[in-house]
Amino acid sequence: MPKTKFQNIVFALMMTFIMVYAMICYNIALNIGGMTNEVFIMALGELKLMWPIAFVLEVFVLERAVIYLFERLIDDHMPLLWMILIRSGLTVCLMCPTMSFVATLLFKDYAQAGMIGTWLQVSALNFPMALAWQIFFGGPLVRWIFRLIFERKSNVVLECE
Repeated sequence: MPKTKFQNIVFALMMTFIMVYAMICYNIALNIGGMTNEVFIMALGELKLMWPIAFVLEVFVLERAVIYLFERLIDDHMPLLWMILIRSGLTVCLMCPTMSFVATLLFKDYAQAGMIGTWLQVSALNFPMALAWQIFFGGPLVRWIFRLIFERKSNVVLECE
């Protein structure tokens, strides 16, 4: 979808925002025993810290690994939907344990279970939600908004020429 470095940055900002906010809401709901309206407000506090971390990890650390793996799994004849699902799945496979590690360090009490045990538990709880949210809700929403922004601009430029 993104065709330029600028578009890639915008796409990554949007995707990390929607994923991080949803996952923070999910984790807060797990911690307090259920989803309430207050969870959405409570999540904003963590979002200020976790969104920039996720963005930096996505763009500067993990994106190259995702692209490397992605290019080895696809071929030129594969339908676009499959390519989107593979790319999304690979991103979740790398981002979820990484962000779960960061969240464990920053927000979890791991004195009793230990750091590794707590991180593995957080990752195991987060992974199904992250994958489902990415494939069925967050990913399609961000791609739709991205297309609205960038296809409209490119059509306006074409109409003016």
